[in-house]
Amino acid sequence: MLMRTRKLKTLPYGFICICVLPAVIGVSIFTLYPLAQSLIMSFFNTTNLALGLGDFIGIDNYVRMFTADNHFRTALFNTLRLMAVVPVVTVFLSLVFAFALTQSKLKEKGFYRVVFFFPSILSLVVIAAVWSALLGPTSRDPFNRLIGFFGADSVMWLGDGRFALWAIAIVMIWQAVGYYMVLLMSSVDSINKEIYEAAELDGATGVTKLFRITMPLIKDQIGICYVLAISGTMAISFTLAFIMTSFGPGTSTLVLLGHIFNTGFRAAAFGYAMAIVVFSIVLALTLSVISRKLSYKPGE
Repeated sequence: MLMRTRKLKTLPYGFICICVLPAVIGVSIFTLYPLAQSLIMSFFNTTNLALGLGDFIGIDNYVRMFTADNHFRTALFNTLRLMAVVPVVTVFLSLVFAFALTQSKLKEKGFYRVVFFFPSILSLVVIAAVWSALLGPTSRDPFNRLIGFFGADSVMWLGDGRFALWAIAIVMIWQAVGYYMVLLMSSVDSINKEIYEAAELDGATGVTKLFRITMPLIKDQIGICYVLAISGTMAISFTLAFIMTSFGPGTSTLVLLGHIFNTGFRAAAFGYAMAIVVFSIVLALTLSVISRKLSYKPGE
């Protein structure tokens, strides 16, 4: 590692800049420029992109967002509920599966890795279509057959406002668990096996090793996965909610990105939609920073 660092320091500064330049240009064009345009547009009453920004209205869009838009409050509440549950459950299950596969002596480890990871490479449209069929409202659909076996009545999983959002949350967790499991497996594998062996000699169970050894030693990696899961929850919730329920019934599954879509492309209020975009970005960044602060201790 020391030799690599020395070689890096001897490289010409201009060569390093040339290597980094394509990435900087790409980020500037496809990320920073759109963000700047969104921020600027949020201060205008833009209703037609072809006609320009429209009239400058200052912070009126932001005032409207918090005082006069009930759908925004519903979308924000639904998004926060998903972000409070989905990342925590997803990362925890990913850690459990990563720990189980790395510590077990199964010969089929590679097979199980593929099985768990497979949903994360599927198209979200395909996932939404398959789960919509599984969660169908009739007694002959798979999930209702399952609960019918225990004597319960059929449930309209996606047609009842009490269950629809959480049904989508289950799909989101199922889709993402394998991805974060693979990310965490390399971290779990890097832990010295002698630590686990010493713990076993002291009578530690699998649960004890998970909570007392694995989690403390890879908490930084867990924190990174949690930050990624927060942004992923906000992005994936739009696609699944739009395809599976059309943000219904009513507004029970309306999320922030869905409200942006409805406001911008259905109501043609692009300036107001950009204000919601800016708020969503600030919200995601704030939650990410808070989660990293909570998982990081100075001096470690």
